[in-house]
Amino acid sequence: MTNVYQYVVEKYKVEPNAPGIRKPYDELFIGEADEPSIAALSDEKPIYEYKSKKPVVMLLDYLNGMYNPLRRDPNYYFFTFEQSDIMSFARESDASVASFFLVVLAKALDKVLPEKYQVIGGEIAHNPAADIGMPNSHSDLLTHVHIDYDRKYFKYDMEKLGTLTRSQIILQTDPSVSNYQMRKHFSFLEEIDRIQGLKKKRAYYGKNDPGTGKEAQHGTFIVNYTGKMDWGDVADYVESYAAMVDGHLLLEVTSMADKIFVTFMQLIKEKKYVDAFCKTLDELGIGYKLEGPYPNVRPKHKLPQ
Repeated sequence: MTNVYQYVVEKYKVEPNAPGIRKPYDELFIGEADEPSIAALSDEKPIYEYKSKKPVVMLLDYLNGMYNPLRRDPNYYFFTFEQSDIMSFARESDASVASFFLVVLAKALDKVLPEKYQVIGGEIAHNPAADIGMPNSHSDLLTHVHIDYDRKYFKYDMEKLGTLTRSQIILQTDPSVSNYQMRKHFSFLEEIDRIQGLKKKRAYYGKNDPGTGKEAQHGTFIVNYTGKMDWGDVADYVESYAAMVDGHLLLEVTSMADKIFVTFMQLIKEKKYVDAFCKTLDELGIGYKLEGPYPNVRPKHKLPQ
């Protein structure tokens, strides 16, 4: 948002009133440079611990999207929604913006995935900084909330699905859970430090890597929501905006003024997923503007030699 503010200032020669956007000359918040430490974490027992139901992972799509030059084609579709439509529906179905899009994409995938896959899993990112006592920290902390949908759940109405989804988000973002997850990760890193020899360290890390190790947890798709941002008068100069990342069946949901924007990202050019997403929205009576597909091409970072 700071970069957008600077762009507006320089292009239009104005200084828009935007108290919610940090400026380059602003003082740091208290605790903005704080980093987590195991000593500062609570040892309270977590109120909940997620147990995976082993949802289907889109492995073949990922392999094609990462390594098959004949299929790899990173792209995205761009959706624009009236915020009032989403919020009104969410209120009536015991949902939030985040849980609404989790349920919609899960229902969409239920239309197209083979019946042999008994569980469809959604994920949503969570920043636990405030949960562990560092609300202003810019430390790069991230956990994932998992919601597993047994295929029989899609016989439920939207209110029951909304309650199920939102309750899982609430449970898995409880401060006791965040502190437990951070403590567990610190213990993992400390164990690596205790191991002697680079070869043994790598072997232990590979076996226990949170992303790929024996206890790794993955879903079928990811929906991330940044929340409603306070753009102030900068919103007058911005028609729309999108969050772009690498991912397959990954939705980034953003909000500004009276609009909600969704980027629907894939690693292969495949219409059946977005078509099912649109069909589900149509069935729910939610209006939208759809644009794309567009190539999801961004420069890759290179580390200095």
